[in-house]
Amino acid sequence: MKINHNFLNLQESYLFSTVGAKFAAYKKAHPEKNVIKLSIGDVTLPLAPAVIAAMHAAVEDMSKRETFKGYGPDQTCYGYETLIRSIRGSYARKGVMLNDGEIFISDGAKSDLANILDIFSAENTVLVPDPVYPVYVDTNVMAGRKIVFADANEENGFLPMPDRRVDADIVYICSPNNPTGAAYSRDRLKAWVDYANERGAVILYDAAYEAFIEDGSLARSIYEVEGARDCAIEICSYSKTAGFTGVRCGYTVVPDTLTREGVRLGKLWARRQSTKFNGVSYITQMGAAAVFTEEGERQIAENIAYYKRNAKTIAATLDRLGIPYTGGINSPYVWMKCPYGMKSWEFFDYLLENANVVGTPGSGFGKNGEGYFRLTAFATAENTAEACRRMEDLFGSR
Repeated sequence: MKINHNFLNLQESYLFSTVGAKFAAYKKAHPEKNVIKLSIGDVTLPLAPAVIAAMHAAVEDMSKRETFKGYGPDQTCYGYETLIRSIRGSYARKGVMLNDGEIFISDGAKSDLANILDIFSAENTVLVPDPVYPVYVDTNVMAGRKIVFADANEENGFLPMPDRRVDADIVYICSPNNPTGAAYSRDRLKAWVDYANERGAVILYDAAYEAFIEDGSLARSIYEVEGARDCAIEICSYSKTAGFTGVRCGYTVVPDTLTREGVRLGKLWARRQSTKFNGVSYITQMGAAAVFTEEGERQIAENIAYYKRNAKTIAATLDRLGIPYTGGINSPYVWMKCPYGMKSWEFFDYLLENANVVGTPGSGFGKNGEGYFRLTAFATAENTAEACRRMEDLFGSR
C-alpha cells in the first residue's frame, strides 16, 4: 500500500488551524484577557427571519408522511425546484439568464472549489493569484498538478492581469478577493475571459463575496461578461451572503455551452456529484430558497450592511493611522500593510500580545502576502469598534 505522497508537499497545518491554535494557546495562558477575533471569516449575526421561517416549515414537512422528503431530486445534483427557481431569479436580476440544468446545489463553495477538480486531468497546469485562498493551492498540490502564480501586489492593486506568455489550463479568480478585498471591474474580467477562450482554459470563478459589491462598475457574476459562458464555472456560497457558515449550502453554475474535448463539463460534474455526494438536506435547501425572496433579500441586505459598516470602521481607523490597505469597500476583508516594516507573523504576535486582537498573517496566503495582514468585518459591531480603539491606542502612541 502506498500513500498519496503529494500530501507531504503541503504545509504541516492549514493556515486557519494554525491561527486558531495560537489563539487558543494565548487564551489558555491568559484567561483574564478579552481577545477579539478578526481573523476567520465566520459570521456573528443570526439567520434572517425569512430563512428561519422557511426552515421551520420544512421541519414540519419532514414530520408528516405526505410531505416527508428523503433523497432529493436525482439524489444529489440539482436541488429542489424551489431553490433552483430562487437562484435563477437572483441571476436574472443581474441580467444573467440561466437554465435549470446549469445550477448544481452543494454544501458550500469551499467543497466545490476542491471537488470540481475531479473532472479535470492532473496533467493540467493551474494558474492562481498570489496571495490566494489556501484551498486553491492545497487541493491542486494534493492532486500533483503543476501550479503557476500570478503576482498580486501593491503595484497592480492586488488585481493581476493575464500574462499571455503563461500557458494555463485552469485559472482561479476570486472577486471580491479573499484575502485582499480587491475586486475586478467588468472590463478587467473581460481580459481574463478572452485569455481563457484563446487557450481553451477554464476559469474557476469564486463569487462567494459578490453580495458585498456596491460599486456598479464591478461584476457580481462573471457571466455579466461576454464570452464567459464558454470558459467559466461560477462557484457561490450562502455562507457570507446569508450567514450559512454553520448551515452549509452553496451552488455551482456550469453553463451548457461550456465544453472541452467535445464533452459538456456540466455532464461530468453531474456524474461526479451523483457518485460522491448525497446532496444538501431538504430543510437547508428550503432555508436557502428563502434567501432570494423579496423579504429574504431585504433582511439579508440589512445583515450585509451591518458587516459593511464594520469594514468601514476598520478602514477608517487605518486611514487615521496612515496605514495602507485594500478592501474595506465592496468586500468584508481589509488587507492592511503591517506597520513599521513588521513581518506578517511578527505582527500577529505583536497585535495579539499588545492589543489582544487576532487577525490572519498575510504570508499564510502566499509569498506576496508577506508584510501584510488580513482583518475581517464579521465580528460584532461592538467588538469591531473595540478592536479598532485598541489599535489606535497602540499605533497612535508609537
